[in-house]
Amino acid sequence: MPTRIPMEGGTKINMHFGDTVIPGVLNDSDTAKALIEKLPITQHVSRYSHDFCGTTDELPYNENEVHYGWLNGDIDYATDAPYFTILFEDEDVSEQYGSQVNIGVITCPLEDIANLEGSYDVRIELAE
Repeated sequence: MPTRIPMEGGTKINMHFGDTVIPGVLNDSDTAKALIEKLPITQHVSRYSHDFCGTTDELPYNENEVHYGWLNGDIDYATDAPYFTILFEDEDVSEQYGSQVNIGVITCPLEDIANLEGSYDVRIELAE
């Protein structure tokens, strides 16, 4: 089942899709902490039917945090490629997709990201 690791404060980030900024918050999982250590970074992602996704550097993760599915708005790390992914649609059928580790959530309306098209070199940085 999809889960979100509690955010109890979390680490605020901004993801720059060209002129569009998608804000988010990363949790305190080992995977999110490893990503935070690398910030700022540029991550190439492309739009697919339910997400923006791109191959990324391998990150550490705890096996007990790997699950199937997502909740719309999740920022996940998929352990099977590895992929960085921002999921904005199809949570109701997401249980067929495994190897997901939740590392955060976007904090803007889903439409802000769902209305974007194409591929981007996304600048991910700590929010001020």
